[in-house]
Amino acid sequence: MSTFVKICGITSPADGVAAANAGADAIGLMFYERSSRNVSVAAAAEIARELPPHVIKTGVFVDAPEDFVMRAVNECGLNMLQFHGSETPEYCRQFPLMIVKAFRVRDAEALRGLVNYATDAWLLDAYVEGVAGGTGSKFNWELAVEAGTLGRPVILAGGLTPENVGDAVRLVRPFGVDVSSGVEISPGKKAAAKLLAFVEAAKNA
Repeated sequence: MSTFVKICGITSPADGVAAANAGADAIGLMFYERSSRNVSVAAAAEIARELPPHVIKTGVFVDAPEDFVMRAVNECGLNMLQFHGSETPEYCRQFPLMIVKAFRVRDAEALRGLVNYATDAWLLDAYVEGVAGGTGSKFNWELAVEAGTLGRPVILAGGLTPENVGDAVRLVRPFGVDVSSGVEISPGKKAAAKLLAFVEAAKNA
């Protein structure tokens, strides 16, 4: 099975379609006001309407109220939820969709909390002080290899680019990879050529 590829931080219908055309399996819509890639529910719904049905629409949230999450699910037709904050296992389990819990990995100690979350997958991102994710910073991929032995599919994020994603996939052998800044011209604006190169490199690794 080829590597699952998610393009996160989509902010326009054109970039959503470009990600789909490049062969991405999923796109991420960021519902977090402090992010430079934040989109409103209305804007996200417009993006979602332009996507082919096979592309998974992922809502990305940081400690969001449950009613806001469900509003986004209903108005945007989300298929998957990704939580990047301090959400508890109980919080994550309440939603009837595929759930990904993101963890910012600073060291091996950070992996100890993963097993408390019986979510569909764990997303491993780089730890940057005071930032919830999407920084483009890379972390020690050997830690992701260790995480892969703990019983859940791993999605690798943090510092991935078209140039290094093949190496990352060969080393970590993750279920999937997630990219945002590594395929951008500027925050929230994707480059079609980088999208295509990233997807091809990930899936051919």
